[in-house]
Amino acid sequence: MRAMLIYNPKSGKQKFKNNLNYIKDKLATKYQEIIIKETNHPLHAIDLAKEACDLKVDLLLISGGDGTFNECVNGLMEKSYKPTIGYIPSGTTCDIGMSLGLSKNIEKALNIILNNQSVKMDIVKSSDRYSCYVTGTGAFIDISYVTDSKLKKKIGHLAYIFKAIQEFFSIPKMRMTVYHDEGKENGVYSLMLVINSKRVGGFNMVYKPVLDDGKVDVLMYRSFFPFNSILYLISFLFPFWSTPLIEKFKTTKLEVRTNSNENWNIDGEYAGKGNKIIEVKQKAINIIVPKNIRKRYFLNQENE
Repeated sequence: MRAMLIYNPKSGKQKFKNNLNYIKDKLATKYQEIIIKETNHPLHAIDLAKEACDLKVDLLLISGGDGTFNECVNGLMEKSYKPTIGYIPSGTTCDIGMSLGLSKNIEKALNIILNNQSVKMDIVKSSDRYSCYVTGTGAFIDISYVTDSKLKKKIGHLAYIFKAIQEFFSIPKMRMTVYHDEGKENGVYSLMLVINSKRVGGFNMVYKPVLDDGKVDVLMYRSFFPFNSILYLISFLFPFWSTPLIEKFKTTKLEVRTNSNENWNIDGEYAGKGNKIIEVKQKAINIIVPKNIRKRYFLNQENE
């Protein structure tokens, strides 16, 4: 049994490296060989994850934020052999980790990884890249990658809130036509989110997500100037709330056509502009989660 750890030394409070000896000792109770890799430049985790596949390790342990996790998954999706994933969230917000009930506490996270089974989880292909939890365009969508990293290190999630306040008066109007399983949506929108998760930006955005059904949850916010931000806030605080101003549906695929010049965001990183084709890859990866999360969000697993 072999394990590879890929970690981002610049994630969150940047203290993960101090725990490497403890992590090695814990993993050694189950794995005979432990390979440790540190990322040292953007997109490095993609290549390291491919290496893990080529070595056919049994466990790929990832530590970092949503961006590091996304890079690793993009590396895995290019390979036929994919190791089981264990994840220790260590970023500022860590929407993926928090949605999956994974602790930032290293001891608790390792106990989950060493004592629970994996589930098969959907991954979303957004044109030429893969998304683990969200693809979006419109208002506030660039906050995760334009917020100052030093400020994030000092005050954490509050840094995103301060940046959102700065962007309050620059909410876009995007004319879009979106084709999906049940038909199409057409109109002027201020925000669009394609979600494969419970949380986005630290908020619980989907009331009862299912993460292995081959479908994504789509939220499209119609332009409602000057009350757009009120609409977002109510929606973020009450994800079960329904209104004609927010179109919600589930789909296996969608095609987005727009003349908007707004940026797209995939899992917190810049992902181009313009039209987008999005398709769900059902049960594409194996990841270890707590038993209660398996029962809550993974309803289509074998041998339950």
